[in-house]
Amino acid sequence: MKRLDLYIIKKFLGTFFFSIVLILSIAIVFDLTEKMDDFFENQVPLKEIILDYYMPFIPYYMNMFSSLFIFISVIYFTSKLAGNSEIIAMQAAGMSYHRLMLPYALSAALLFVLGVLLGGWVIPRSSERMLHFTDKYIEHFTSENARNMQFEVEPGSILYIESFQRRSNIGYRCSMEKFEGKTLVMRTTADRIYYDSLYCWHLDNYVQRTFDDMRETLERGSRKDIELPITPDELFITAQQAQQMTTPELRHYMQRQRERGSGNVKAFEVEYHKRWASPLGAFIMTLLGVTMSSRRVRGGMGKNLGLGVILTAGYILFSTVSTTFSVNNIMSPFMAAWLPNFVFLALSIPLYIRASK
Repeated sequence: MKRLDLYIIKKFLGTFFFSIVLILSIAIVFDLTEKMDDFFENQVPLKEIILDYYMPFIPYYMNMFSSLFIFISVIYFTSKLAGNSEIIAMQAAGMSYHRLMLPYALSAALLFVLGVLLGGWVIPRSSERMLHFTDKYIEHFTSENARNMQFEVEPGSILYIESFQRRSNIGYRCSMEKFEGKTLVMRTTADRIYYDSLYCWHLDNYVQRTFDDMRETLERGSRKDIELPITPDELFITAQQAQQMTTPELRHYMQRQRERGSGNVKAFEVEYHKRWASPLGAFIMTLLGVTMSSRRVRGGMGKNLGLGVILTAGYILFSTVSTTFSVNNIMSPFMAAWLPNFVFLALSIPLYIRASK
């Protein structure tokens, strides 16, 4: 690695982190102004505001808008290099355009690793504290009760619970149906169901009907112990909680849901793929930014920055829309997460070939 490579890497990463600090500082000021009344009304300790809300706030929004920061940073400092004729001097000294991309690629690789670590481990843990703080002091959105829950606990077994209380781990008016193919072979109803431990559940005042062709066997009792491969916490998992799982936890949850035969994991699959697709977008945004700003143009960098903001906004909007398509079964989770990268990569390659010539 030469001194010139270190110079470009320093410019790249320095501009990137400076833009993050600047934008997030402004965002924190606006957010603090908006929520100041809530903090005073609930007498929130300053320590909790800083550690449980604004400390998780920084990595969350940093990762969310990393594509915008990378693109604008590359366009800003590369336009300055081109405006000062530094790129012309590099090429006059014998550096090819492909060789010029090496320090950019190394910087993008560092940001890729940072994005994977933030999205896969740091943000899920910090998001738990942030959401708990929000629910406690700002807006109550979690519930200790759930109603009308129906899902497949294992292939062919459907569990329905009319209401369930998280604190007591007790559900009321439940039924379980077991199918072989499309044929109902057993149906169990109970007034109450409650969780003991190690996937052990108890039924109170149950009625079990077993069907064998045209014959039916009836069993009644005051208590019955059954084993179900679920825990009470899983009854309250929603698609929004995918962001609170680390990457290994998310992978394990999706595997368990597939083993049960449940198909309601699209939102979790999209989140899993996005944790790899979004960091890889650092390479694409870097490539696109360099090809757009490495030539000296009249009017300075204003045109490049304006076009960069528009393209990055389109990238973020494209990612959001494709995620919605996946949840609505219009697109696969893989394509929903990776399609924006494919489209912008297809846009970047011709521009890079043209710029290298």
